[in-house]
Amino acid sequence: MRLLITGAAGFIGSNFTRYWTGRYPDDQVIALDALTYAGNLASLADVLDRITFVRADIGDADAVEGALGEHRIDVVVNFAAESHNSLAVLDPGRFFATNVMGTQRLLEACRRRGLARFHHVSTCEVYGDMALDDPAAFTEESCYRPRTPYNASKAGADHAVRAYHETFGLPVTITSCSNNYGPFQFPEKVIPLFTTRALDGLPLPVYASSDCRREWLHVDDHCRAIDRVLRDGRDGATYNVGSGTEASIAELAGAILGQLGLPESMIEVVPDRPGHDRRYLLDSSLIRTELGWSPGVDFDQGLADTVDWYARHREWWQSLRSRAPVEEGAWTPVA
Repeated sequence: MRLLITGAAGFIGSNFTRYWTGRYPDDQVIALDALTYAGNLASLADVLDRITFVRADIGDADAVEGALGEHRIDVVVNFAAESHNSLAVLDPGRFFATNVMGTQRLLEACRRRGLARFHHVSTCEVYGDMALDDPAAFTEESCYRPRTPYNASKAGADHAVRAYHETFGLPVTITSCSNNYGPFQFPEKVIPLFTTRALDGLPLPVYASSDCRREWLHVDDHCRAIDRVLRDGRDGATYNVGSGTEASIAELAGAILGQLGLPESMIEVVPDRPGHDRRYLLDSSLIRTELGWSPGVDFDQGLADTVDWYARHREWWQSLRSRAPVEEGAWTPVA
């Protein structure tokens, strides 16, 4: 297979690139990334000799179509996205530019080249949020009710993918995943943010609504799920990918401090982000029953391993913290 992975220098994209090159060493892998603030070529350092790296934005149709043609790509896996909800509050335009228009231009390039498969990576957040005591979970048939600019931009991308399938016959699949965690995640996201700040003796900024919960999926389990969908997923289908394991922001902070032997007095309560979703939970029974996937990483062990990874890889994350464009709690829109 000749595979183009977009957003390959980001968190999930770099882990997927590493996963694919390890599992399918005979496949040709082209890693494409614009290397924005959250893109880090160092995340691919151990596989650069096994891939071809292309620096390009998915919104640059000529560059993307050129890469598709030059490398005779069969399959595209699209991770490329602006993904930080807090930044989307401050600068929503960049999210719609990349996540909606960038995805559309990528789809158009793929349509022109006649690819065998376009796989799009979405998020549970397109469905909106749910009450903390809601006994239900989002299914693939749930209505889209995005509440933030990031959520809405990802929902728009999903609609574009489906439209290219229905209108032009482009072979597509979509996975909507719960919150990922693991190594190589940019330190603006909650688990690496808490971990790296704790390691430096800094307070952990916990939103006032600290009981808000997320469903946590280890990035390795996510990579395996996408692999199964690429191999056996139905053309045009969407699959929810979740672990079923939930934890609140307060519980995360406590667990990370506990592992590092630090006091909970390091928690600092900050104002909620506008549009802060209460809870997401996915019903992932379709991918489990149809494709035989199930998560394999226990959350407690996975979190402990992740905290340990950041403790051992200070050289990877220390310089990245200064790139973060958001100070949590400073909710003044950009000019």
